[in-house]
Amino acid sequence: MALSPNLRDALSLPLVAAPMFIVSNPDLVIAQCKAGIVGSFPALNARPAAELEVWLQKITSELAAYNKANPDRPAAPFAVNQIVHGSNDRLQHDLEMCVKYKVPIVITSLGAKEIVNDTVHSYGGITLHDVISDQFARKAVAKGADGLIAVAAGAGGHAGTTSPFALVQEIREWFDGPLLLSGSISTGDGILAAQAMGADLAYMGSAFIATVEANAEQAYKQAIVDNASADIVNSNLFTGVHGNYLRPSIVAAGMDPDNLPEGDLSTMNFGSGGDTSAKAWKDIWGCGQGIGAVKAVLPAAELVARLKLEYAAARARLLAA
Repeated sequence: MALSPNLRDALSLPLVAAPMFIVSNPDLVIAQCKAGIVGSFPALNARPAAELEVWLQKITSELAAYNKANPDRPAAPFAVNQIVHGSNDRLQHDLEMCVKYKVPIVITSLGAKEIVNDTVHSYGGITLHDVISDQFARKAVAKGADGLIAVAAGAGGHAGTTSPFALVQEIREWFDGPLLLSGSISTGDGILAAQAMGADLAYMGSAFIATVEANAEQAYKQAIVDNASADIVNSNLFTGVHGNYLRPSIVAAGMDPDNLPEGDLSTMNFGSGGDTSAKAWKDIWGCGQGIGAVKAVLPAAELVARLKLEYAAARARLLAA
């Protein structure tokens, strides 16, 4: 596939760590990049807006120092997620910060705009747009996205409902550019399976909630370890967009996870205030269906090391078959 050699050669594992609202922070991103995978975070995690520059300064300076000390095994690039939905009144400011710090990869969500892609391209960055359908994929590419993230059934956060087999197949019929696959991937075997289906890279989020560096309370991390796919509830109540959430957190909030009312887009607020969505994601824990493979809370580097071993073993089994 048409994955940039610069990106492919920078990775020790074909994996991008998904940006997770509230959970992803500079320490997690830096650990992910040093471990050889793309680390990422939502720009809106840095609050207030001025904090984004502090985060970018820390990430770029620490990775630069690491690369200088380890020229034979430099860190992977990092990514910043931008919410393109009209409710995000910080978009222009946050894009300006991406330009200033020449963020290598910008992940766009909840809307595709040519001006966003053009802005990132102006300094040599690339854009990856997350989509839940072939229809949205076509729109994103038409507006200048360099690559796509196919968010299939079972993914954490704002998830799609289409089987990964169907979604990747439909997109690959017409798109030969960079394609990532998201949805219940939490093992090295899953990373290899994503490639076998036609994706260039896997896109993994929920497993990284249960890491030492993640900005999640300990109960949230332990819930990732203790629960499995049967404990995931899909609802649009909390942000107006359908997403997957941990059942125990819904129960703890005093709601019946089997009888949740419908939400609508008026509940979405990702702007600089962001109180509605921020509270939802703080109290109602987003999570994908792949958490059954998560057995312990680990440093991010240890999780990536485990994934590398599993990936190598899966490749060896495939070659021996």
